Amino acid sequence: MDFDFSLEQKQLKDQARRYLADRCDRDAVRKILDGPEATDRALWRGLGEMGFLGASIPEAYGGLGAGYLEACVIAEELGRAVAPVPYTSSIALAAESLLQAGSEAQKQRLLPGLASGETIGTLAWVEHTGRPDRQPVETRARADGGAYRLTGRKLAVADGDVADFAIVSARIDAAGDPGARDFALFVVDLNAAGVTRTPITTIDPTRSHADLAFDGAPAELLGAAGDGARILDAVFDRAAVLIAFEQIGGADRALEMGRDYAMERFAFGRPIGTLQAIKHMLADMYVSATLARSNAYYGAWALSTDAAELPVAAATARVSATQAYQHCARNNIQVHGGMGFTWEFDCHLYYRRSNLLALTLGAQSVWEDRLIERMRAQRDTARQAA
Repeated sequence: MDFDFSLEQKQLKDQARRYLADRCDRDAVRKILDGPEATDRALWRGLGEMGFLGASIPEAYGGLGAGYLEACVIAEELGRAVAPVPYTSSIALAAESLLQAGSEAQKQRLLPGLASGETIGTLAWVEHTGRPDRQPVETRARADGGAYRLTGRKLAVADGDVADFAIVSARIDAAGDPGARDFALFVVDLNAAGVTRTPITTIDPTRSHADLAFDGAPAELLGAAGDGARILDAVFDRAAVLIAFEQIGGADRALEMGRDYAMERFAFGRPIGTLQAIKHMLADMYVSATLARSNAYYGAWALSTDAAELPVAAATARVSATQAYQHCARNNIQVHGGMGFTWEFDCHLYYRRSNLLALTLGAQSVWEDRLIERMRAQRDTARQAA
């Protein structure tokens, strides 16, 4: 497969880089890191006004309707800038959930706000520590007339302290049938009665998180009852590709920071970049980032064409990009030496974000297992066809 982005998509990428260089420099990022605000709302609205947030959202719902490839290049630039905005939670997760399963009324009501940056959405599905894919869903939805009432809690919800609404996983308790447990997704207004938010501290304060508790909170069914697992699986595959681009953007920038420092910092009368140990470290970072980019491109192709290979491509991109970003962010600190551990240098911004994104959709081991399972299924299907 010979895949590359078009000239127009590369121009969009350059436009996003210039915009973020002007609106999201290191001072803007550190203002969120050091200050009381959980996200840069002005930047978020600005991204919406530029059309960057609505790249993959159809024009009928307030977006550009450009496509997923455009969303990929924008995600890469947001990762490069370590932008303190809720892109992953709002666009990669909430918007994708609505696009995959939302009714026409839900899309018309919620997607325009996400595309414009006027609202923030998120996806809440984790209830326990440990692997989220092996946990029972204990949050319950009780039918209440034509709507539902949610009771339960969700942990470490990305941007849960600032989001306007959340897509929440729960099991339906049917009236008169206490044994009924249909797994489904629900739209919940996080400003409504019955919702309690508890902000939590994570390794990266520029991407806020909160625990959510529901006590009879009003909820609206998203998709069909019993279809929650399928919807989440589809959303995670799409989000994995977008997040992979965010990760390779950060990995590339961490590599550039290490390279630039190695060329400027002198020791023993010469640039440290001429020392063999530093050269090997930078070379390893380059190989890791380049491999991740290749796998992310495979994921972008599969996502944009809705190819049958998407499950494998998404897992491959996720595993490779997570490894690359963490590797580059960690070794960028090593190249900087003692200065790399200081607050004044920006190395820790990328180290923080690399570790946060590594856990956003489940840890590395979760996606390694998903990749193995999907490759086995792909092999078995090929054997049966033969």
